[in-house]
Amino acid sequence: MNPLKLHIGGKEKCSGWHILDSLDSDVVDFLGECSDLSQFPDACCSKIYCSHVLEHLSHNGELETTLQGFHRILRPTGQLMISVPDLEILCRIFCSPQLKINQKHFVMRMIFGGQIDQHDFHKTGFNYEILKHYLTASGFNNVQKTADFDLFNDTSKLKVFGHAISLNIIATP
Repeated sequence: MNPLKLHIGGKEKCSGWHILDSLDSDVVDFLGECSDLSQFPDACCSKIYCSHVLEHLSHNGELETTLQGFHRILRPTGQLMISVPDLEILCRIFCSPQLKINQKHFVMRMIFGGQIDQHDFHKTGFNYEILKHYLTASGFNNVQKTADFDLFNDTSKLKVFGHAISLNIIATP
């Protein structure tokens, strides 16, 4: 079997990538939760891409289980690419005295989730230090920041009031 390139929570097809999502749609290849990767055998993925998903997981075990699952299904030479809202940057923007109340509300929604449905709540916040801690505790090495993955047109590239708000990380098993 050729190794998979797995896009968790993806919304658009990209050649060579397979999408895992908890909500079924025409672009979804695998239906399921990122916290339960039991449908995938060990070391079946060469790459895992996950943009603005991990913040929706609880820091009381769900996040750890998910990252351990990523580690299990990645090949030893694989690569994990994660993008999450950078809480440090969002807090700096939020605390800016130049922002008007509607702008602060906009940033607040990015911190806590838009809360438009049951899936749109943020349960965990990250800066580099916190995310690196979770990743290394789950067996990942070489945890590095990157400005851009240059893969998908998604929130990993999002700028708010001129600031890139995503923490983009590449790690290896």
